[in-house]
Amino acid sequence: QVQLVESGGGLVQAGGSLRLSCAASGSIFSINDMAWYRQAPGKQRELVAGITKDGRTQYTDSVKGRFTISRDNAKNTVYLQMNSLKPEDTAVYSCKASVSRVVVGHVSRYDYWGQGTQVTVSS
Repeated sequence: QVQLVESGGGLVQAGGSLRLSCAASGSIFSINDMAWYRQAPGKQRELVAGITKDGRTQYTDSVKGRFTISRDNAKNTVYLQMNSLKPEDTAVYSCKASVSRVVVGHVSRYDYWGQGTQVTVSS
């Protein structure tokens, strides 16, 4: 199996910064796309940022210029640097990884999720 463990959430004042980390471990052949999602109370989960294996990135409009997603393929880890945080960034942030695994002699791709980490931005 594969586990994703997130860290780095917490409480910060508006204008502050946080850095989230998500480390994958377990039976991994390779990791393809990785991404951060968030879900605020009463709202649907949304894609915040994504990164391909070769480093191409995408961001939702509300975080462009403030958040940066990156990854360390040697450590199977994805990061989210969040600057200039706003109260509306308050949410549970979860990472997602598309992982290739060898199962019964075949390489298959599966999606895995972390447990989520709370980010709270006070005004």
